[in-house]
Amino acid sequence: MQKIEHIGIAVKDIAESNLLFAKLLNTAHYKMEEVESEGVITSFFQVGDVKIELLQATHESSPIHSFVEKKGEGVHHIAFAVEDVDAELKRLKSEGFEAIHQKAKDGADGKVIAFLHPKSTNRVLTEICSDKHVTK
Repeated sequence: MQKIEHIGIAVKDIAESNLLFAKLLNTAHYKMEEVESEGVITSFFQVGDVKIELLQATHESSPIHSFVEKKGEGVHHIAFAVEDVDAELKRLKSEGFEAIHQKAKDGADGKVIAFLHPKSTNRVLTEICSDKHVTK
């Protein structure tokens, strides 16, 4: 793992949360995009070398919708930058971690991603990601 890439925060209303985090972080979000495969709209803030990713569900079957319904708004996941998602996923599975995704898939902000199941990471939903051009 190279560094913490971003911290994902589940929110009910991304427009309202953008205003809140802009005040809190004293900077505007730099990007919003929809990730249809995950059923979310994302918004990114750059804070030093780390990003904050706000996630709002776009439909009721979205994992973010379920998370907010069960736990309320708050920290959803921590993402770590890696050189190659598929290679790191293979290494982590060999170390006994349970993967949610069996191979890298497209994510937000020009990344490919995969998640580890929180039951194998002390209940912390963990994402690994790299730039799209890095992973095969």
